Amino acid sequence: MKKAKDVNEYLAAVPEPAHSTLQKMRAMIRSAAPEATEAISYGMPAFRHAGRALVAYAAFSNHCSFFPMNAALIAAFKDELKAYPTAKGTIRFPVDKPLPAALVKKLVKARVAENERKKPR
Repeated sequence: MKKAKDVNEYLAAVPEPAHSTLQKMRAMIRSAAPEATEAISYGMPAFRHAGRALVAYAAFSNHCSFFPMNAALIAAFKDELKAYPTAKGTIRFPVDKPLPAALVKKLVKARVAENERKKPR
């Protein structure tokens, strides 16, 4: 995939069913953090909040990934994530089925809270 200049361009280049799955992820993240702004970070769609990276997501050939931008968060939610392959900074899920909305909301809200704590006063 060529490097996208914005999130819409990135998503336009993603084939189905991953395209629809990522659109759902995008909507879930927006819903959980409406004040966050979108950007491309490390070549992936991402959200920023309080001047910091919040979360990112991406499509790959055999899976999609959600990046909470904090490996400790994956460990903190390990029981809720046991159905998904995880690595140091990523949660993988099928190209045709996004993560559950309730789980995404919890992860995003946890990241918002972290960013708020780190925000300069």
